[in-house]
Amino acid sequence: MKDFSKEIRAYALKNAIDFGKADSGKMLPKLFQHGLDKKDIKNVMPIIVQVCKEVNSLSQSDQQKEFEKLKSLVKEREEKERVLPELSKISKNMVFRLAPYPSGALHLGNTKTYLLNALYAEKYKAKILFVMDDTIGSEEKKLVPESYALLEEAFQWLNVKYEKPVIYKSDRLEMYYEYGEKLIEKNKAYVCKCLQETLRENRINGLECSCRKLPLNEQKKRWKEMPSLQKGEAVLRLKTDMKHQNPAFRDRVLFKISDRPHPRVGTKYKVWPTLEMSWAVDDHLLSITHILRGNDLMIETDMEKYIWDVFNWKHPETIHAGMVRIEGMGAKLSKSKAQKEVLSGEFIGWDDPRTWSIQSLRRRGIKAEAIRAFVEEIGLNKQDIIIPIEALYAHNRRLIDLESNRFSFVQDPVEVTVLNIPKIAEIEIPVHPDRRSETRKITLGRKIFISNEDVQKLKGKEIRLLHLFNIDLGKSETKGAVTAKYASTENKPITKINWVSNGVKAKVLMPDGKWIEGIAEEAISKLKVGEMIQFERNFFCRFDRKNEGIYEFWFAHK
Repeated sequence: MKDFSKEIRAYALKNAIDFGKADSGKMLPKLFQHGLDKKDIKNVMPIIVQVCKEVNSLSQSDQQKEFEKLKSLVKEREEKERVLPELSKISKNMVFRLAPYPSGALHLGNTKTYLLNALYAEKYKAKILFVMDDTIGSEEKKLVPESYALLEEAFQWLNVKYEKPVIYKSDRLEMYYEYGEKLIEKNKAYVCKCLQETLRENRINGLECSCRKLPLNEQKKRWKEMPSLQKGEAVLRLKTDMKHQNPAFRDRVLFKISDRPHPRVGTKYKVWPTLEMSWAVDDHLLSITHILRGNDLMIETDMEKYIWDVFNWKHPETIHAGMVRIEGMGAKLSKSKAQKEVLSGEFIGWDDPRTWSIQSLRRRGIKAEAIRAFVEEIGLNKQDIIIPIEALYAHNRRLIDLESNRFSFVQDPVEVTVLNIPKIAEIEIPVHPDRRSETRKITLGRKIFISNEDVQKLKGKEIRLLHLFNIDLGKSETKGAVTAKYASTENKPITKINWVSNGVKAKVLMPDGKWIEGIAEEAISKLKVGEMIQFERNFFCRFDRKNEGIYEFWFAHK
């Protein structure tokens, strides 16, 4: 791996000078301009964290001196057009598909594959079909009725231009039955009533079961009987080579029996196709030309190809992408886990930030354009890769920074009594560091509040109340209050902190589902729901609502 230590230090110094503190989360996107390979992200992150720690320990004057020596390494980000790699078998009649299983809302992880299909469809001006993959699924992977609307809502918000109307697999059962019977007639499928243990042992030993050897008339009879049987009494299996090198490919299931009601068709059907059976049929009938899916579905692809060959159907171009693990979220993405927590009431809904659903990201203030750019930047990775969540945040930050006005927020506030304070009724400050001509006035009351964290870290030191003046913070604290002495108005290279005078109660919902509480300057009372702001030197967030006198925000990112 290339040595990026000088570049990291240069960007950390600039970040500290611009924002008062070097933020390790903001370094990584800069390094891609200097040739950082995605596979080296895991190795470079500890270096970034250490360098930021070192830079933050320097005085502002030392930071400035050192930056002068390294500033030539800092590149202004070039907005290059991101280009997806070309696919093979390009034509004027390309058709892609979105095929989500409606067991919950889309989360950031599985959105990547769906959105990649959509981006390629846009690239080639191709059709993209939205097929609700609502076969019955397993006991562990249950269909959730509200998922249908959640999925449509997510794709529409992400600006995916799919063909209308939406196609539902649950409307196509009779068609799958027709092709299941054709496989039986071609002696390529059989109804198996063997116990699971027997089949498992036969697979390992490469042995055919007695059901497989029954004549055609008996197979067709058993097939007709399947809807009257109970779960587990029979399955339709594909006849493959029982000596196949992959035991898992030997005589896989095509249809199974389920007595669970379906959200759309109730108990009308008991015999349901597997994913590979339904897609083998639909990819042909819907004229799908290109399938982009994960490496975890390789055996399903092999089954589809086997069935296409049985019917002498043309193969679509199938491309497998590696898994993408997103670091820095604090939790593993899991639609089934989110389903459990939402349905149990532990989460507030499908937009709970802990689900990392598209709905939750939207409510936090992450823009659809940022998610699209994030997926496009990842592209069609052939190998499994690790990407930090900061890469998404970097895209969103560029979109919202200029429009996000700055306000002050103090978490866990402590009252500061400032001795010898000059008479200042109000001050005028810029609403944004890059729009200094736009200002707002802040009225000073009799009280000033700073965060308890700042009190504990900075006792006995001279500090600057941002945009106001310098104080010498006392060393003692009594009943949640602290005393300080007015020092000067000189903008010295000393620690700058947030403060609030006439404040209103505010709290922020964090990605881990916990709230942080405090007070914010009263100017936030004029915000409109949905407006993005930055609590200065803290983080970007979205104003969600006023609830029982408290202004509630959702954390977006730093």
